Amino acid sequence: MAVNLAHDSVPSTAPSLNATALRQVFASLTAESCPKSYNFHMHTVHSDGRLQPNALIEQAIAIGVQGLAITDHHTIGGYQAAKAWLEDWRWNNPGVTIPHLWSGVEINANLLDIEVHILAYSFQPEHSSMKPYLQRKATTGKEYQVNNVIAAIHEAGGLAVLAHPARYKRSHLDLIPAAAEKGIDGVETFYAYNNPNPWRPSDFGITTSATVGW
Repeated sequence: MAVNLAHDSVPSTAPSLNATALRQVFASLTAESCPKSYNFHMHTVHSDGRLQPNALIEQAIAIGVQGLAITDHHTIGGYQAAKAWLEDWRWNNPGVTIPHLWSGVEINANLLDIEVHILAYSFQPEHSSMKPYLQRKATTGKEYQVNNVIAAIHEAGGLAVLAHPARYKRSHLDLIPAAAEKGIDGVETFYAYNNPNPWRPSDFGITTSATVGW
């Protein structure tokens, strides 16, 4: 999964050092970066994935992934379990290079009167602004509106990315500019829309004038 950075400026609430570092990673990636070097769109059994968090991290270590984020739907349970396992593994394997794990979650939101998914990265999991979006289900009312989702992610020091923009009931040509107007930080650019095995980005690509990143 790769992302186009929507703009070079940071949110009005300055992101954490982790988010700043993640922006730099995003800006350096290409379609070839995933899944062997970085992967920023993965699910575990805590939502609709097949792997336990520890098994996912074991695979990442085995193939030499440099960085990743677990983006389960409306929960950080998988991320928290993976983080604890990774810290324990590092303690017992001193000197071994391990992947960097950023916080992540996938959030349902309303954009142009259709439901889209927003990927949140490198946010503070305990921040109060994120609480409505970490309850294992989609929100309603004001909290479901995309501008409020993006604002909550920014308040928690994170980055907001529009997931798989060509997968919705409305054209990505409409959705991407609308998301950018709402303050989105990036767009998922390389996505396996037809779910191939082994994984590879779909031939369908999203191109904008933005800088390529993840």
